[in-house]
Amino acid sequence: GTNMLHEYQVIGRHKPTADNAAPTMYRMRIFAPNEVVAKSRFWYFLSKYHKMKKTTGEILTVNEIFEKNPNVIKNFGAFVRYDSRSGTHNLYKEYRDTTRVGAVSQLFMDMAGNHRVRARSVQVMDVKEVAAKDCKRAYVTEFHDSNIKFPLPHRVQRASERRFQRRFRPTRSS
Repeated sequence: GTNMLHEYQVIGRHKPTADNAAPTMYRMRIFAPNEVVAKSRFWYFLSKYHKMKKTTGEILTVNEIFEKNPNVIKNFGAFVRYDSRSGTHNLYKEYRDTTRVGAVSQLFMDMAGNHRVRARSVQVMDVKEVAAKDCKRAYVTEFHDSNIKFPLPHRVQRASERRFQRRFRPTRSS
């Protein structure tokens, strides 16, 4: 289906003041459905790690990042931190997809399905492209086979035309 997520690069910093004319710039890669949410998530994360918020800072640029080669299947390793009902946990998961955004979409669906975690409780720390030999998870490595086959059992033979579909023949066969 259509992908709701996009990957944005958001760059921001403290507003320049008299005593600090060139404040440190911070860059984040954020997965979000649109730019507005990406900016919001940027401030959410930045306020956690640096003493800064939207009123004391400024966003310099927001750019969408696109996949360099979206026609080739790749393995992605995702490092995730999430809040469950009982506490905060770290996770490493692997996905096969053609894009980083696709892999992260799979991640959110997976977290919702297997861990009952809402997207708002998930922090994607890092998404790396992983070489086939470095993949750890069996559900990914089982597809690393150049001779992989997907058999189709129980193929039902159907009549080629409507007139051959009759259950009872009007003539007795000899």
